[in-house]
Amino acid sequence: MQRLTRRDMVRGTTLVVAGAALAAPAAVAAATASRPSGTQGAGHHGAGTQHTASAHAAQARAADVPEPFDETYLGRHIEGWPAEEGDGGGHHGHGRKAQEPQEPVEFVVRVDDDELHVMRNADGTWISVVNHYEIHRTPRDAARAAVRELHGASLVPLTV
Repeated sequence: MQRLTRRDMVRGTTLVVAGAALAAPAAVAAATASRPSGTQGAGHHGAGTQHTASAHAAQARAADVPEPFDETYLGRHIEGWPAEEGDGGGHHGHGRKAQEPQEPVEFVVRVDDDELHVMRNADGTWISVVNHYEIHRTPRDAARAAVRELHGASLVPLTV
């Protein structure tokens, strides 16, 4: 059996990239041709479409913000709310509230007044610092799973 050499790999990669580069214009043309008429905004050169798209994105984003919660679960007090400027929570944005449609939603979650660091994945699911490999539908679900995983132990503060 013949082993692949670097030269074979580079040649194969070059062919794949060239094929993709040649196929891209045809794919764009096909997508543009299949778009329903009237999506470009009559006489506005797409300005109406851009405004409408940003309005739809803002509505979708507002619908994506999880509901605040405050409850006792398995004897532990869990609470969560969307982060505001200056909230201690947050991951990359350090507690900022998302302003643009493409920015992630930050959410503050506390277990017995200790912050549980939660992060939203690109697909809309949530993970916590207690278990990065277990995904949850909402921050509330992540907080409940963390309580179960902690088995009564206290959260240790994260230092950045």
